[in-house]
Amino acid sequence: MSEKNKIVSIENSNTSREITGMNFTKNFRSARAEEWYVFLPGFKDPDSGGAAGKAIIHYNLYGNKDIFINTTVIFDDPGLHEEDNYQLVYGLAEEIVNRLVGYADTLLSVHSGRNSYQAEYRS
Repeated sequence: MSEKNKIVSIENSNTSREITGMNFTKNFRSARAEEWYVFLPGFKDPDSGGAAGKAIIHYNLYGNKDIFINTTVIFDDPGLHEEDNYQLVYGLAEEIVNRLVGYADTLLSVHSGRNSYQAEYRS
């Protein structure tokens, strides 16, 4: 089984530490979108030394009860682009969706160098 096909386990001490220590700050983007800066204990933006990445959440509202959400996660720290950190990136993105989006139908796009991927969540 390839490294990318393994199930992500939060038991991994590095993954657990990064998820437990993850913090967010919100930046207003528009009436239908939010931008969240993602801070991680072991990673940072190489240029600013700040947030390791950001999550952009765009709400598509259809009528008054159907909601579909497009979520983009961008990791800026080159360490999160390394293939060895695929499981960490996957675990972080899953936790970002859980915390910021919840259980709504969601299209996820993760940009993290070689660890980039797309996913769809249906409730």
